[in-house]
Amino acid sequence: MFLIIKKTFLDGSQLSHMTATSKNRWIIAFSAIAIHMSIGSIYAYSVYQNPLQELHGWTNSQVTLAFSLGLFFLGITAASMGWFVNRYGPRLSGYVSAVVFGIGTVGAGIGVELGSLPIFLFMFGVLGGVGLGIGYIAPVSTLVSWFPDKRGLATGLAVFGFGGGALITAPVAEYLMSIISVSQTFYTLGVFYFIAITAGASYLAKPPEGWTPEGFDQDVETEGEHGPAGATASDLAQLTGREALRTPRFYLLWVVMFLNIAAGLMVLSQASNMTQEITGVTAAVAAGVVGVIGFFNAGGRIGWSALSDYTGRTNMFTLFFAAQILIFLLMPSVTNVYLFAAMLCLVVSFMGGGFACLPAYIGDLFGTRSLAVIHGYLLTAWALAGLASPQMIAYFRDTTGSFAGGMYVIAGGMFVGLIAITVLRLRINN
Repeated sequence: MFLIIKKTFLDGSQLSHMTATSKNRWIIAFSAIAIHMSIGSIYAYSVYQNPLQELHGWTNSQVTLAFSLGLFFLGITAASMGWFVNRYGPRLSGYVSAVVFGIGTVGAGIGVELGSLPIFLFMFGVLGGVGLGIGYIAPVSTLVSWFPDKRGLATGLAVFGFGGGALITAPVAEYLMSIISVSQTFYTLGVFYFIAITAGASYLAKPPEGWTPEGFDQDVETEGEHGPAGATASDLAQLTGREALRTPRFYLLWVVMFLNIAAGLMVLSQASNMTQEITGVTAAVAAGVVGVIGFFNAGGRIGWSALSDYTGRTNMFTLFFAAQILIFLLMPSVTNVYLFAAMLCLVVSFMGGGFACLPAYIGDLFGTRSLAVIHGYLLTAWALAGLASPQMIAYFRDTTGSFAGGMYVIAGGMFVGLIAITVLRLRINN
């Protein structure tokens, strides 16, 4: 099957290479957004929580495990499959993502229809997660190549799309489940994701060797203080991936990312039923809240990362942790849906902002020499956070009948994060 896909689409990529100069790089950017918004639908997963529990009697922990597995395999795949994109190109990688993620989503529907938790977990969590990971990394390097003059904007657009996936999927999935079955909802969405990712991938292509946008002077850009191909004046060093692994700064940054992501994923895994249970609103209103959360997830990736250029990345993460300590201590007692939704939105925007700040922070701490490699190593924090915090909050809900205990644990985690970022600040300054 892979050989057929390769023959059909890789040959087409040769034609795409010959006509690459005729491609519009902004259409390529929107193609990347289409892919990332499709796979970013995983962040709307909480809308399936109550329907799946009521349909088959699965526990909160069992249903949440699919979300955790999906994020684990997403992170592992994104961290380890860069070679595939480099070897076969973004178009073929996008098509593979469309097939694997589409099959995973449709297969999840089969698991629901059969009432088989193992099938659901494998299809949505394992197979779907692999498709997510390939789809996540496929457009990013391509955008960087097409936007040497706007690299931050280009990668920001891509991760904006991933963060915004829930904005569309949450209300659509909630509506579909109200008019058709849960399994048919997965079938419908799986077909839609396949079409959307395929359409986005069909326009992706690497620029020709030596291509630069009109008016862009590579020599000037790389020699400037903030040139995209070199370190900025604030970079501490130019380290390889292996050298970075031997520094305390790497592990402090890993802990910072793990805890910040864990807070956001805990919220995303339970946002719908958490909102219903604590504030007493209907499922439809909660789905709307999940959609709004998706907007803040996306907006935080651009807003907080842009602000970090002025405040510094260390100050940005300090704000994230300090604010979340207060939020998670207060959240269990907040019954006003607007205030509760605002707290959820802030937490998820901090997670999105952390993702967007990470590449620049890596450059600050380790230089740009091996940024992609170090970025991949740090994405393992995403994979493990996806396993840890959603399962933790689900365990508290199943065993205590409340989300409060899990929120207090996360508040403690945010305090640990505040300590870690403070230690990192001291190591940077000394």
